[in-house]
Amino acid sequence: MMQKQRAKGQRESVFNNEVVSRFELYNSLFLTLPFYRVKDTGTLLPLFIKYCEDGVKNHETPAGIINAFFEKYTQNNSKKDIIDLLFRFIQYIERQVVLFDAVEDASFNKLNADEEHSALLVYLKKGVDNPALTEKIEKLIEDFSLRLVLTAHPTQFYPGSVLSIITDLTTAIKTNDISTINQLLQQLGKTPFFNKKSPTPVDEALSLAWYLENVFYFAAANIQSEIDKSLNDYNLESKKIIELGFWPGGDRDGNPNVHTDSTIQVSKMLRQILYRCYYRDFRNLKRRITFRGVEENIAKVQDTLYQQAFSPNIATEDISGCVIESLNKIKTTLNEDHDGLFSDLVSDLIRKMELYGSHFASLDIRQDSRVLRDVHTYCRQSKPLTTLYPENYEALNEQEKINAMIFKSAKVNYTEAPNALTEDTLQTIAEIKQIQQINGALACHRFIISNCQQASDILQLIELFLYNGWTEDELTIDFVPLFETVHDLADAASIMETLYSHPFYKKHLQKRGGKQHIMLGFSDSTKDGGYLMANWSIFNAKVALTTTADKHNIQLAFFDGRGGPPSRGGGKTHRFYASMGKEIANKNIQLTVQGQSISSQYGSIDSAEFNMEQLINAGISAGMKEKHNILLDPLHKNLLDEMATESFDAFVALRKHPLFLSYLEKFSPLTLLSKITISSRPVKRNSGEALKLEDLRAISFVTSWSQLKQNIPGFYGIGTALKSQLDLGNWDKVVKTYQESGYFKTIVDNCMMSMSKTDFAITAYFANDKTYGAFWTMLYNEFKLSKELLLKLSGHESLMENYPVEKRSISVREKIVLPLVLIQHYALEQLQHDLTEEEQQSLEKLAIRTVYGIVNAGRNLA
Repeated sequence: MMQKQRAKGQRESVFNNEVVSRFELYNSLFLTLPFYRVKDTGTLLPLFIKYCEDGVKNHETPAGIINAFFEKYTQNNSKKDIIDLLFRFIQYIERQVVLFDAVEDASFNKLNADEEHSALLVYLKKGVDNPALTEKIEKLIEDFSLRLVLTAHPTQFYPGSVLSIITDLTTAIKTNDISTINQLLQQLGKTPFFNKKSPTPVDEALSLAWYLENVFYFAAANIQSEIDKSLNDYNLESKKIIELGFWPGGDRDGNPNVHTDSTIQVSKMLRQILYRCYYRDFRNLKRRITFRGVEENIAKVQDTLYQQAFSPNIATEDISGCVIESLNKIKTTLNEDHDGLFSDLVSDLIRKMELYGSHFASLDIRQDSRVLRDVHTYCRQSKPLTTLYPENYEALNEQEKINAMIFKSAKVNYTEAPNALTEDTLQTIAEIKQIQQINGALACHRFIISNCQQASDILQLIELFLYNGWTEDELTIDFVPLFETVHDLADAASIMETLYSHPFYKKHLQKRGGKQHIMLGFSDSTKDGGYLMANWSIFNAKVALTTTADKHNIQLAFFDGRGGPPSRGGGKTHRFYASMGKEIANKNIQLTVQGQSISSQYGSIDSAEFNMEQLINAGISAGMKEKHNILLDPLHKNLLDEMATESFDAFVALRKHPLFLSYLEKFSPLTLLSKITISSRPVKRNSGEALKLEDLRAISFVTSWSQLKQNIPGFYGIGTALKSQLDLGNWDKVVKTYQESGYFKTIVDNCMMSMSKTDFAITAYFANDKTYGAFWTMLYNEFKLSKELLLKLSGHESLMENYPVEKRSISVREKIVLPLVLIQHYALEQLQHDLTEEEQQSLEKLAIRTVYGIVNAGRNLA
């Protein structure tokens, strides 16, 4: 225990010296940025920050704080002058956030030097004299995989140009290269932080592809190399562990801007970027391999890679296997005739080609079940299908519908023109085959059904494939149900039981290696039922789904739709996976990585390697456990059932409060989010209709609360649940559960992280609002109760006491962006008054601009 405390103290000391001190040093360079009146801005900003801090302590309104500041420190106090200086403050602070990111990233290895690295190596060493253990490890490695799926959720505020600057800035900071740092900060000052118009899905794909090309291409291969070496040292066969997935261009759920041509363009773009990576590596390899005996294969590989990387006339098939074959011939010649000189460079390129093929990352297709049902209805109305289904098909119950399905390939004669969504679905189904032919079978092999509520949602989709260019034998597709709401999670196991028992689906799964992918959504389940109920519902669904899969001898791969913040499944992700008991399938870790979590966790090769390694460690460690999860014991399960229900009831009561949505609309930038030009996706489904909570996207919902610095989705209801157990005399049981269950402890730790980014002092003046004062007080009381009882439960004196470095990082970041939060509240309050059109536009822009810096600084807030 003392050793752990000492290590935490050392990490905190390193953080203060390496990050905070260096940030303060380099921060002085901002006074030379190429901004209008930058010295005035830099001089006034520290004074403004002090005014903000003191004003918040005294519970003053943002308007009062800002007006008092301008009266004391500036001469021109017209509305235009005030807004002008506030814009300059925002511009300055945005770049301070970038600098802090870069300084923190530059210190990443030093801050994480004491963390665990290869759990695989640890277990391999243990298995040297234990054949049974070695056999278990070998079996685990054979089945294990990690799939990271990059998604284009609209909270990645750094465009590619800024990401490149951050990368270069991080490198310069590592060596304290002041001249380069100063130049890069100058460049940063001139570089726009946002687009003038919303990106298309292809634009989003290009932005995310920056990470594939500059980070994952190297990081995943480096980890695979270490795994290969570890396994080889113990005479075990190598196994591909890491897989990459991709959603931009394929995810059309509620996004009317994604079309078939987007999907095709993205698949071609991924291939071309990948071959440019291969060609870049090959040029370095060719500079070293200048020996006789390899000339023909060198020339052949060079010509092939060049054509694929730069020619518009790329091959119409996956040629990665042919290139690997030529590279292996080069490697053989090097080993046999040249003492193996530089064969490691060839091996590295072969490894990358085996990892990424011709596709780089698998492009997932996603669509809502309601859309897919409409498409099935459209198809049934055409010949020959119209004669094969009963006329009253829609009126049949679930089992009758399943019994009526035909599962035969058919050439459908469509007589009526389909609507846009139907046409896109049918075209996409047809084009997936072409994408697989060009980029390989792994290029596009998963179709995710959002809002999946019944077995027929999956089975009807299979029929759509059979009606649109596919035969049963060539159906190289994994059909992935996505269970999102609390209700759907509860029904998930029975839905899968129906599927596993269905003759056609059973046969299809056998062809797919007996492996079923199931996606579970954190975002919508949290919006639906609150933080604790969402986590508990997913846990119970995983247990039930694993039991059902085991019964049918199905290998289960859970795909977790995890966002950045704890309220969307984020937080200490690897601890979540490490805490799984043997009753939950955990051999295939799959999760979405989205928003600013991509840049914060996978923004550099160092951080990407570390976080992927941590996830692999979690899976290996969980796979080696023999103990069952204590949350399945009647005592602990009943306790969590009760707490989840109490929390759920409190959260639902909050959602049903008549002021709930109007509070968000008035005090947060919710209604302005649709004007932020960062995403091709609308803020809500049914974008042409009035705002309803059920249509609001979870990401917009969570972002709005985080902008308020209240983070309600990340904790609300947990205080009520803990208080109920305390009043019932069950506190000792709750403490015992916390101490013995890694899963419950992870839930609590992530909740405390969310609360660490919460500051009700900023909005304390809401308490005096005639309409919303009592509502704000209700929220604040739940926060105070949750904080008090979580600290009592954990035995800590402050939130995130166990994570001093992360706690300190949050503290510094929150201090940097405090002025942005107050400027946002000021702008939103001013927008309530009668304004000219010009004044309204200026204030809206002011509020919108604050969102960028607040989210970027939070790193996993939205």
